Amino acid sequence: MNTNRLNSFTDGVIAVIITIMVLELPVPKAPGLAALEPLTVLFVVYALSFVKVGIYWSQHHNMLQAARRVNGAVLLTNLFFLFWLSLVPFVVRWVGEEGITRDTIVAFGVIMLLCFLSSVLLRAALLGANDSDAPIVRASGRSWKGIATLISYLLAIPFAFLWPWLSITIFVAVALIWLVPDKRFERLVSDL
Repeated sequence: MNTNRLNSFTDGVIAVIITIMVLELPVPKAPGLAALEPLTVLFVVYALSFVKVGIYWSQHHNMLQAARRVNGAVLLTNLFFLFWLSLVPFVVRWVGEEGITRDTIVAFGVIMLLCFLSSVLLRAALLGANDSDAPIVRASGRSWKGIATLISYLLAIPFAFLWPWLSITIFVAVALIWLVPDKRFERLVSDL
């Protein structure tokens, strides 16, 4: 089975996730910019989450463009990935309603970690579904970004118990390192 249907399905789910997140931003009841001040934390978490979901969408797109086929294991692993990604709007709303607390930031970190780990499993399933000459296999390997992300999330979650803002700083740093595209996939996708 080729990758087109899976790519389209995932694009649709991610579009819904982003739509739900933006619908969680309440419209201020009063006129003027001062009415936006109570929404600052929610907007910052929304913006960070939007970037994170966008990065996952971009990576997913690149992986599927570099893959020649998918199988049942890839389909199930993709659903597992989308399950964790679909919880991002929930945690964004919780942070928006309760603010920056130990529990909300731990929950955000756990969801981010599970999104990352499920994307690693998805890549592994794609590698298993493709022959050794497939572009995804040639482009894959250990990445300092992946190792840094795992270590960062594993540190940020316990840090949130004492220093939630330090955890947020770590989450922002992880997002920033992933904004630089993976050159291995960029080269392969441009050659296809």
